[in-house]
Amino acid sequence: MEEKRIILVTGASSGIGAYCARRLAREGWRVMATARRPQDISALCRDGLEGFHLDYRDPSSIEKLVADVLERTGGRLDALYNNGGYALAGAVEDVPVEALRDQFEANVFGWHDLTRRIVPVMRAEGRGRIVNCSSILGLVPLRYRGAYCASKYALEGLMLSLRADLAGSGIHVSLIEPGPIESKIALNGAAIFEGHIDIEHSVHRDAYLVQIERLRAGKGRSGLKRGPETVYRALRHALESRRPKPHYPVTLPAKAGLLLKRILPSALFYRMVAGQG
Repeated sequence: MEEKRIILVTGASSGIGAYCARRLAREGWRVMATARRPQDISALCRDGLEGFHLDYRDPSSIEKLVADVLERTGGRLDALYNNGGYALAGAVEDVPVEALRDQFEANVFGWHDLTRRIVPVMRAEGRGRIVNCSSILGLVPLRYRGAYCASKYALEGLMLSLRADLAGSGIHVSLIEPGPIESKIALNGAAIFEGHIDIEHSVHRDAYLVQIERLRAGKGRSGLKRGPETVYRALRHALESRRPKPHYPVTLPAKAGLLLKRILPSALFYRMVAGQG
């Protein structure tokens, strides 16, 4: 009997990660899935996945995860899907430096730490897939999303350089760049935003209050959002294709943004971006 392929999926407590982890398990993968809260780890295990704790901001958590997963799998790992993290909103001028550092710890440095621990495992096998859930905001900026955009732009450069470093090794690196997807990232980010941004003393106060009220009322731009299955289709191609793509832009708004960035004069494109958010 052929052994199941093994994948590590991070950020599997909700949204994209939760959906993809469970779909992969249904389609025959052996799934190692991470979350931060014990109740979320228990839920993963109840659904037939193998659950582990991970906090990308804690190097000891990353070290323990890798040791525990490799002990469980006998040193094997066929694929890594980096997906966890969060989005800090706020105008660049309002983002405290420590908040920006924390955003990078969760969205860049932790991904780097985990990935570089996994690469030697895949090198020993002579093959592997490393897929990263980036964002269209790693390619196109957006008003009031500077910290998150910066982390995703950095991730794009880091992982594309890794892709070049691994050329000829049998290990493939891909980036999925979703546009608006149904998930809890905006709702979870609202609490982080309010904890870091001095709303009352900001020149952007009125715009912030409108967005907060929209989130609390559940009035996001839901008409543009697609379900996590849209991301899963890209993930499956990145994992199973003989020639996985470096980039997988997902959703019509993401693809339209990239097209407009290519065809419009820069000044016009960035004026248009300034009107969004």
